Amino acid sequence: MGMKLHPTAIALFILLASAVELSDAALYDVTKYGGKADGKTDLSQALLRAWKMACASVDVSSVLIPSGTYALGQTIIEGPCKAPINLIVQGTLKAPIDTSHFKPDAGWVAFQHIDHFTLSGSGVFDGQGTTLWGKKCKQSSYCGDLPINLRFSFLTNSMIRDVTTKDSKQFHVNVLGCKNVNFYHFTVSAPEESLNTDGIHIGRSSGINITNANIKTGDDCISIGDGSEQISINDVTCGPGHGISIGSLGKYPNEAPVIGIRVKGATLTNTMNGIRVKTWPASPKGVASDLHFEDVIMNNVGNPILIDQEYCPYNQCKLQIPSRVKISDVSFKNIRGTSSSQLAVKLVCSSGVPCQNVQLTDINLKYNGGAATTLCKNIKPVLGGVQVPNTCSA
Repeated sequence: MGMKLHPTAIALFILLASAVELSDAALYDVTKYGGKADGKTDLSQALLRAWKMACASVDVSSVLIPSGTYALGQTIIEGPCKAPINLIVQGTLKAPIDTSHFKPDAGWVAFQHIDHFTLSGSGVFDGQGTTLWGKKCKQSSYCGDLPINLRFSFLTNSMIRDVTTKDSKQFHVNVLGCKNVNFYHFTVSAPEESLNTDGIHIGRSSGINITNANIKTGDDCISIGDGSEQISINDVTCGPGHGISIGSLGKYPNEAPVIGIRVKGATLTNTMNGIRVKTWPASPKGVASDLHFEDVIMNNVGNPILIDQEYCPYNQCKLQIPSRVKISDVSFKNIRGTSSSQLAVKLVCSSGVPCQNVQLTDINLKYNGGAATTLCKNIKPVLGGVQVPNTCSA
């Protein structure tokens, strides 16, 4: 049975995290370890010194970055630690503009191999990406040489709450190999013109819950990659951005299944896409199942409901060969609002492995320019309740 996020569980987790944060035992202030809030002195060594002391504590401990503006170079914060640990960020951390000396693929700030970790506070991780968007990120290339603001790798039983990631040079957040991690009241802030800046990307992780997040960016607000299981997204606001996406899947061999994704109570405004599942043509075999979208409001959203198994950006694929990613057990329920595109519901499945058991219930999407339309291919959806537009009509 899939994991379900319960409000009581969220409240209890937040209460426990707050107890960690407010504890007066074992508090390590980075300014006591050489940190300076002058916006110039690299905080990384002071932060790592404070972290080393806190991580070695057998009692619950907290590392504090007080209010102020700090320069922060590339920083890798590692466990395991001997007890639960909290990083409280109250200040603004600014990334270097020149990242040519960064260790490849490590991101700007990385947290890895930590259990019972809490990142909290009202602070901001400012990636200062505005000077680089469009210069190193050409439309036809992936910006792999630019650092991700925050990397969370192999964390367990952890919480990220109340902090903001701003103007990342690439993805804002990458979640990899994590189990039971909660994002609560998390903010992503970047303009629409920021390229390749997915808000939160999840891959090969399970039990990830995103609740009350506010995401504004230039790419997917939330993107879910292969190996993601039991992901719950609740009460998220998205826009500008490219919507909430599962995929793209099937680009690489040996991708792990995507199972148990639930999006509920989201509001999307002025986004390029709405809620979508996308797979590449000519793909290896793959699985995406138990995918559910419910109570989603669309405000002037392009392609509000989209399954696209012919995803082929910049024509870099073999479109004539069908995708072999099997999509099944999908539901769209109570999806309502306005579409900026006349095509409001697009369900284009693979001719090789057609979608199975796709349900649409109570769909009410209107197009201001006239009557909204639908497109269906290699699919026989189960329809219920209101259908505006008339889905898959002849």
